Amino acid sequence: MTPFHLAALLLVLVAAVGWVNVRFLRLPTGVAMVLAGSLGAAGLLLLRWRLPDSGAASAITALSKLDFTKAILDYLLAFLLFAGALQVDLADLRRRALAVWTLATLGVLASTIIVGFGLWLGGKGLGVDLPLAWALVFGALISPTDPIAVLAAVRDGGFSRKLQSILQGEALFNDGVGVVIFSAAVAVAAGGGELHPLAALGRVGVEAIGGLVLGLALGWVAISATRAIDDYAVEVAITLALAAGAYSLAQALHVSGPIAAVGAGLLVGDRGVQTAMSDTTRRYVRGFWSLVDEILNAAVFLLLGLELAVLGLPWRDAGLWLLAIGLVLAARLVVVAPWGALMRIRYEERGATSVLMWGGLHGALSLALALSVPETGPRDRVLSITYAVVLFSVLVQGLTFPAFARWLGRNQRVGAVDEARSDGDFHD
Repeated sequence: MTPFHLAALLLVLVAAVGWVNVRFLRLPTGVAMVLAGSLGAAGLLLLRWRLPDSGAASAITALSKLDFTKAILDYLLAFLLFAGALQVDLADLRRRALAVWTLATLGVLASTIIVGFGLWLGGKGLGVDLPLAWALVFGALISPTDPIAVLAAVRDGGFSRKLQSILQGEALFNDGVGVVIFSAAVAVAAGGGELHPLAALGRVGVEAIGGLVLGLALGWVAISATRAIDDYAVEVAITLALAAGAYSLAQALHVSGPIAAVGAGLLVGDRGVQTAMSDTTRRYVRGFWSLVDEILNAAVFLLLGLELAVLGLPWRDAGLWLLAIGLVLAARLVVVAPWGALMRIRYEERGATSVLMWGGLHGALSLALALSVPETGPRDRVLSITYAVVLFSVLVQGLTFPAFARWLGRNQRVGAVDEARSDGDFHD
């Protein structure tokens, strides 16, 4: 099966599963795609076991040849992040900048430490010898909230603008920070480097700020170019070139490609759309990137489910799966609790801590990082734990998150009405 055949099959599956979901199931798109992919993977594994000559083995072999890490980190992430950033209200994001940057930097670092040390100690209690350095590698790859999963869930939930801005901004920025921390953790675990906390923090800062500055600069160039013409086809092409160019140039300059793509998308989605595009161009640009976002998101989630056929889930690690899921949720609660409490005090944002915690979704990005772990370490065990946490996050948190947000929103509205009535300020 050639790469073109595999891509064609994937698009057919995305369209077919999407139609069935919209027509009958009405699940969040990501959940439906992961379920379909997981069921398909389970079916292939069953066929290979029961009917070895059925062709299931060759299908699994074709899937195993797909470089999931390269597909996500080198090809798709730039467009997904740019499309997501294009939808964010930059003014709202500026007002929540402190919360976003704290969660995307110190929050990721704190979560890495909590999850890493917790998994190391818990593993000892379960009789599993997982070295601390590799436990911290897992903590680093699982701590960033996944922009693909979070942005898909945010679209389906009825959040306040404050919570939406924080969740979106954190998801867009913390993956770039997470990749830097993960790379440093792998270098230490594999014996290729030493742990220097201040140097690591400096590297995170340089790569993050450098990526943001580069993305904003290239975004300004693209806006200037679109302002000089009025041709929607060329202007859409400019945004496409900007997404790919910012990401690839940032990688070449050794700054954060994900943050460069986000910075460019934020600027174009705000100043570019408002000041440099006609109404016709604006509709085409937003429509084009909305389609890119939907189709690529669906493809990534479907691939995430299908990877089950390649990776498998060894039941001997079940105790570690449950431990890791609990640790990831606990670390997320520790990280977001101060911001949730502050929002409750300042804005009467009921349930803010719960929303921020349950909205810390993990998905394809974590799995892509886990797949890049070198064979010299406990790669299979790290992959197994990562996949279990990701499946829980997408299928359990992703499925319940929009409904939870809507339920919380209704309770807030009822509470506001009751308070108004008790104060004598309510009028029909």
